[in-house]
Amino acid sequence: MVGKGTTIKEALAKWFVFLCVQEEKTGEKCSEATVVKLICQIPPIEKLDSTLAKIPNCEKLCLSTNCIDKITNLGELKNLKILSLGRNNIKAFTGLDAVGDTLEELWISYNLIEKMKGVHLMKKLRILYMSNNLVKDWGEFSKLADLPCLEDLVFVGNPLEEKAEASWSIEAPKRVPRLKKLDGHPVIKRAEDEDGG
Repeated sequence: MVGKGTTIKEALAKWFVFLCVQEEKTGEKCSEATVVKLICQIPPIEKLDSTLAKIPNCEKLCLSTNCIDKITNLGELKNLKILSLGRNNIKAFTGLDAVGDTLEELWISYNLIEKMKGVHLMKKLRILYMSNNLVKDWGEFSKLADLPCLEDLVFVGNPLEEKAEASWSIEAPKRVPRLKKLDGHPVIKRAEDEDGG
């Protein structure tokens, strides 16, 4: 028999207890926390609920290594800049529009994302770590060009990257020309790329 997953409310309660014990040392009030870590909960978090509204000052939210399958209830996180959702069961970027005007970094590796629909709504996204997902065609990958600030991308382990092999490091920056870093390596612009021919 499989047990019930940890709710956001339960995870936050445990985290607040820990943080409040630390409050005397750091001086930061747990109700005003800017970094919230709900990583690897036992049992794992399965869904994001409205309790996230209790951390409105959060700038970095870490939810990696849980069993979350949908991104929801981020609307009250008006200051969120970094969202870590690696090692979950997320299938789509749906739900990120609520933080599209503030999110600068998204860590979403080791999930089940195949389509890039909705990625364009993240207007300030500079860093996207989405290795080991399920993106398999250039048409989906090319949607990343709609991100005006994207400069650092980790995409290794997606079927598209594995299929492209040697041509990957040349073709990917052509399709997302603002990239400065790809899979941990600086993007080297060749003279003919810069000249347009």
